[in-house]
Amino acid sequence: AYVLVVPLVCITLLPDTVLRTRFQRWFTLSSFFVFVYVLLFAAASEWFFWDEFGVRFNFIAVDYLVYTHEVIGNIWESYPLLLILSGLLGGTAVVLYGVGRTGYLTNWLRSRMALKRRLCISLVLLGVPVVCALTVSTRIVPSFRNSYNRELAQNGLYALVAAFRANALDYETFYQTLDPHLAFATLRPLIKADNATFLSDSVEDVMRLVESPGPEKRWNVIQITVESLSPKYLGAFGDSTLTPNLDALAADSLLFTNFYATGTRTVRGMEALTLSIPPTPGRSGVKRPGNEDLFTLGAVFQSRGYQTTFLYSGHGYFDNMNYFFSHNGFKTVDRASKPEEAITFANVWGACDGDLYNWVIEEADLSYAAEKPFFHFVMTTSNHRPYTFPEGTIDLPCGHRGGAVKYTDYAIGEFLRKARSKPWFKNTLVVIVADHCGSSAGETELPLDKYRIPLLVYNPDLVKPGRVNTLCCQMDFAPTLLGLLNWTYRSRFFGKDILRMKPDQGRALLGNYQTLGYLMGNHLAVLKPGRKSAGYAIDPATGEPSPCRADATMIREAIAYYQTANHLLSHGMYRKIDEQ
Repeated sequence: AYVLVVPLVCITLLPDTVLRTRFQRWFTLSSFFVFVYVLLFAAASEWFFWDEFGVRFNFIAVDYLVYTHEVIGNIWESYPLLLILSGLLGGTAVVLYGVGRTGYLTNWLRSRMALKRRLCISLVLLGVPVVCALTVSTRIVPSFRNSYNRELAQNGLYALVAAFRANALDYETFYQTLDPHLAFATLRPLIKADNATFLSDSVEDVMRLVESPGPEKRWNVIQITVESLSPKYLGAFGDSTLTPNLDALAADSLLFTNFYATGTRTVRGMEALTLSIPPTPGRSGVKRPGNEDLFTLGAVFQSRGYQTTFLYSGHGYFDNMNYFFSHNGFKTVDRASKPEEAITFANVWGACDGDLYNWVIEEADLSYAAEKPFFHFVMTTSNHRPYTFPEGTIDLPCGHRGGAVKYTDYAIGEFLRKARSKPWFKNTLVVIVADHCGSSAGETELPLDKYRIPLLVYNPDLVKPGRVNTLCCQMDFAPTLLGLLNWTYRSRFFGKDILRMKPDQGRALLGNYQTLGYLMGNHLAVLKPGRKSAGYAIDPATGEPSPCRADATMIREAIAYYQTANHLLSHGMYRKIDEQ
């Protein structure tokens, strides 16, 4: 209806002498051809987008329109694009031929109509987009119990435009709120640990002194954040045979078995792992304006004289990653910063994991030579479409998730083999964590099995191997890591040290761009736009949620987490602490 406006105005106001020219006829037919092709192209794009994400066009699609190089390259390498485009071209020709056979186009091009009559008809037709603008909204789509049904009820192109217009959601406008003082008062006991003391009587000041007895550990940390590593791919969580290196590693690691991602995108995982905050609605903090000099895990390491480095095998401008890390004290190393000889294999998404780990070792060698401890935030890409990797490394073909997972595991094994020969390795923790699951689609709004991810802390000489079954999430990663280092520090983190939590204190915060969840025990509290909330009972045997009466206490605590996090970020109150 919106697209109708421009041609309708032109057809109404242009005189017959122009509309009946040969040029105008060819222009009209060409425009009709392009319009049909675009509609078919959009339909095909929706099909593949649904296959990948299980939803209509949303924030992800908007981001993909921004980062055209990576996305077009990824599509080119992942799908038979020439065949698809040729098929759409043929389909468009068939539609045009069929319409032409009806005679409607010919009659329309030859018709004559007085200006007065054209104006009357146009005013009626222009009422359609006006009515649409006043009444149609993605927010009035019925809240079906099955999220697939809710997504199918939408119009794809309309959903794309709506996502473009609403790429940020203000919490206080769209969600249930508490009085600000009450929200912070509710939050304080939720984030306070037994070894932490609030440093201010002001209820809005969440800064605490976290104290650890005994000497601090000056261990190096290499945090490997693996793209889309679902636990189902690991034998340690099931019967998979794709990850022999990670399975062997799990036996000698501190393995967290009930650990959840806070979101479904890489930047959401980065946000939680570095900032230790809940997944506030809209865009991740990595991509929001004003994200410089925040209180991050890296800031705590920097206060101890550590060299902090962000290493990414792709182009770090994607998703604003380089800007975020470089403006929060990290040195950035990405594909663009490396010479051609440092890249043995790459696809459009990035250099292979094997190359990336070589860069990690080079950076560790530099820090060791400078007699500086180091913290590396490493982000991989090989387990991402188009799922390609160097030939001869594993016994599975490229182009499928299984092969990409096995290559990811192979590259980690090769990295550890090389790293163990280095003098810095005996004093280094290797942390392996996923950014999110390999698939986020599900029948429910927040399918819990699509948020559970692995977390391993490896170096048996430094940390005793074992299993931790406490419910937790990426928000708890930073304080847990600092707890393992036995550090005393000032903190604004929302997360808590998992190893100091009692099993019944476990909880996880997780969400997508709009739906915000708070999981505790066998109950899930959900906050939605339109100031709505819901509750779900979780079957302990299957993990399946079923609607139930929302727990009032959990709803209040969920509001406190999300409302205060949004307040601190939007008001510039989640800033780096001046240790001087």
